[in-house]
Amino acid sequence: MKSRLFTLLLLVCAMTVSNAQMRKWTLQECVEYAVENNLSIEQFELDLENAKIDKSDALGNMLPNLNASAGGSKNTGFTIVSTSNVPALGNSSNVSANGGFSSSITLFDGLRNVKRLQRAKLNRIANQYRLDDLKDDIRLNVANAYLQVLSNKEQLKTFKAQLEVTEQDLKRTKELVESGVSPRGDLLEIEATAANQEQQVVNGEGLVLISRVSLAQLLQITDYENFDIADEEFNIPPSDILSNSMKVIFDKALSYRNDIKLSETNVELAKKDLQIAKGAMYPSISGNFNYGTRYSDATGEVPDGSGGTFTPGFKDQLWIFDGVSFGASLNVPIFNGWGTKNNVKRSKINLEKARLQLEQDKLDLETNIQQAYVDVTTFYKAYEAAEKTLEARRLAYDYAKERFNVGLMNAFDFSQAQSRVDNAEADVIRTKYDYIFRLKILEFYFGIPISLN
Repeated sequence: MKSRLFTLLLLVCAMTVSNAQMRKWTLQECVEYAVENNLSIEQFELDLENAKIDKSDALGNMLPNLNASAGGSKNTGFTIVSTSNVPALGNSSNVSANGGFSSSITLFDGLRNVKRLQRAKLNRIANQYRLDDLKDDIRLNVANAYLQVLSNKEQLKTFKAQLEVTEQDLKRTKELVESGVSPRGDLLEIEATAANQEQQVVNGEGLVLISRVSLAQLLQITDYENFDIADEEFNIPPSDILSNSMKVIFDKALSYRNDIKLSETNVELAKKDLQIAKGAMYPSISGNFNYGTRYSDATGEVPDGSGGTFTPGFKDQLWIFDGVSFGASLNVPIFNGWGTKNNVKRSKINLEKARLQLEQDKLDLETNIQQAYVDVTTFYKAYEAAEKTLEARRLAYDYAKERFNVGLMNAFDFSQAQSRVDNAEADVIRTKYDYIFRLKILEFYFGIPISLN
């Protein structure tokens, strides 16, 4: 028996230490962790690295290339040989080698290489905007999930506080029933109310757990049991965002929103694609340079420059037989099955689509800001109304409790008064966090970082 008690005591201590060591995450920590560890962000960052490589490729296309070549062979068989300057037929074996360098450069291609470099720079910027826009969306999603956990926790505290009050009423009613002052029906009614509130507590605990798991999944944290947010209560944060008109907020959002900048950059990319397509209709000019030399052990005597001859060796032949060639070539496109012309048409269509998408994104942003602006006003009024309702319900409940305590109200009517208070408190919590989230959305459009301070 003592060993079981000791084991149980160790388990309780271990659970207490574990709970004490559980990390409590703040909103800022959650946002930063999500941005640093999100898999989609990591994929977009890899796309950004690819865009940087594309820029390097485009720059390299404007530079001359340089290649080296070398080769060697050995030939045996029946051939014409020369002995003492007298040609004759016979078997021979010879070794030969060759090598050289070659280089070419595009001198003019309708400025397509220049446009490709410009496009690569724009594409890198576009990928950066796309990455930053994804981070913005993740910040909003994390803030929403975080506020949901706060809302559920606050509701759970309310449910537990209500249950404590009901348990006190239940204890007092039991005493009144046992003394014969109150009927047994009052006790049964309050017991039913207590059971309903116990169910609310259980449901509230479930909602807290589900919202915590949802937030952890958004952060891609798998240790759900040891994940929790900081136990803080947040009041309505001060904000003067509504002192700005919807047009002022929209104009500022246009100047810094990453999704708008991405759409604008996509238009510029489409323009570059059209210029590249048109460049294929121009002639192209390229230059080339080649240096080469050779060696063969079948090489006979050659003049030595002083009236005599000598048989050159390997190093001598490399200098004697080396040579340089250079030139330029012109390529004029005449007909290629309308391919170039059709590419220009497609590029024009893509440019128009990019422009239409930019206008659509601006309209969507304006609509979202208008909706967020109206939501802030509406949800704040709803929150104020819920607070007034709660205050009235509490006054009514206090009056009902006084009447119930002196036997002027039955338990059913008293439980109804308490139920109305419970519902009013839940409405206050719900409307408060609904308003806070809508306020943060509108501030986010205005360029204010997400924070609950």
